[in-house]
Amino acid sequence: MMDTVVLCGASSYEQKYYFNEEFKSLPQSVQDELHIMCVLFTEDVGGVLTLEFDDRGNLEFKVTSEEGDYLFDEIGSVLKIKQYQEEKRDLLEALELYYRTFFLEEDVDWEESGRDQDEA
Repeated sequence: MMDTVVLCGASSYEQKYYFNEEFKSLPQSVQDELHIMCVLFTEDVGGVLTLEFDDRGNLEFKVTSEEGDYLFDEIGSVLKIKQYQEEKRDLLEALELYYRTFFLEEDVDWEESGRDQDEA
């Protein structure tokens, strides 16, 4: 099984938000946006959402729900993730680049990350 590093998460069951302190060097505005994203997600569809980096530096949305939670909206969770991936694409790509650069210590250039210099 691959090792993952949790960036942040929220739970509709405990009504709590978690932010991994290893990422405290991220700008406060980014931390706030992640907080809002996670909390709104769990308020809208329920369950537990975590944003995790895999061992290659890809940021993944992980959603779980308690067995028998009939209020959890499974279809809504998939749609909400797709919405976030579209609307927050720049943020999510920047977080992956940040993780690959500072945590995996890769020598990442803009072309390799799939972005042109003009977009930066």
